[in-house]
Amino acid sequence: MNSKNKECLLNFIGFLFLVAQCLSMVEGEVHYYEFVLAEKNFTKLCNTTRMLVVNGSIPGPVIRVHKGDTVYVNVHNQGYYGVTIHWHGVKQPRNPWSDGPEYITQCPIGPGSNFTYEVIFSTEEGTLWWHAHSDWTRAYVYGAIVILPAIGTTYPFPKPDDEDIIILGSLYSGNLKAEYDYDLTYGADLPHSIGYTINGEPGDLCPCSKETTYRRVVDHGKTYLLRLVNSIVAADMFFAIAGHNLTIVGMDANYIKPITTSYIMISPGQTMDILLTANQTLGHYYIAARQFWSLGVGVTKNF
Repeated sequence: MNSKNKECLLNFIGFLFLVAQCLSMVEGEVHYYEFVLAEKNFTKLCNTTRMLVVNGSIPGPVIRVHKGDTVYVNVHNQGYYGVTIHWHGVKQPRNPWSDGPEYITQCPIGPGSNFTYEVIFSTEEGTLWWHAHSDWTRAYVYGAIVILPAIGTTYPFPKPDDEDIIILGSLYSGNLKAEYDYDLTYGADLPHSIGYTINGEPGDLCPCSKETTYRRVVDHGKTYLLRLVNSIVAADMFFAIAGHNLTIVGMDANYIKPITTSYIMISPGQTMDILLTANQTLGHYYIAARQFWSLGVGVTKNF
C-alpha cells in the first residue's frame, strides 16, 4: 500500500472514530412513563371542584432524564374531552409528530383512547415542563421536566446539596369547561383564576389552606437548586423567598451567567434554575409570589 492510500485509510479511520464518539455522546437512555388523564374532586379555598388531572395529582408526575435521553409517554385519556400533551421547550429534532399542539401536529387523544409520545432530548439541560395543549385542559394538566447533565458531566456551577421543584399554578371556581365555552360563545373574557398555588396548594393566608400549604425544610448552610416553573395561563409573576437572595443560573433549559437578586419576575410558560443558600437565622420564611398587574385590574396578589 503506497503512502497516499495509507493516508486516506488513516483519515477514514479517524473519521469513523469521530462519528463513533459523537454517537456515544448523543445516544442516551430510554425511559417510559404512563400518564392517565381522569377527572377527580379537589377541595381548595373551601370549594370542591372536579378537575381533569394526570395520575390523580396537581401537579402531575415529574419526568426526570439526563441530557440526550429519550422518553416514551403513553397517555391514556379517561376523561370526557379530547386532550393533547406538549413538551414545552423540548426541541424534538426531526420529530414534530410528538410535539403535541392540538390540530397542528396531531388530533386530540379522544376519550377512551391512548397515544404514545416520543420525546427526544438533544441540547436541553436544566428545567422544562409539560402541559395539555388543548383549550382549557392546560389549567390543571401540567408537570415538571428535569434534565440532568449528561452522565459523566456536571453542572457549570458548584453542585448543590439538594434540589426542589416549585410550580406556580392557578385555581378556578366551578366548571371550567362550561365557563370557557360560554366565554367563547358570547365573546366574554376568558376565565379568571380565583387564586394561585405553589405545587398545587394555596398559601396559608388563603381560606381553608393553612394545613395544606406547601412547606420545605432546609438545612442551615446548604445550597439548594430550585427548579421554578410558571404554569399559570396568563400572568407574569414576581417570586421571592423572604430574607434570602436568589441566584439565577439557568432559563428554559439553558445555562446563563449567574445573576443574584432578591426577587425575580417569571412569565407564563417560563422556567428558571435558581440557587438558594440557607444562610439566614433559623426560622420560618415565606416562599411568595405575586402577579404583575395594572391599576384597576383585580387579581389575587399573594398565596
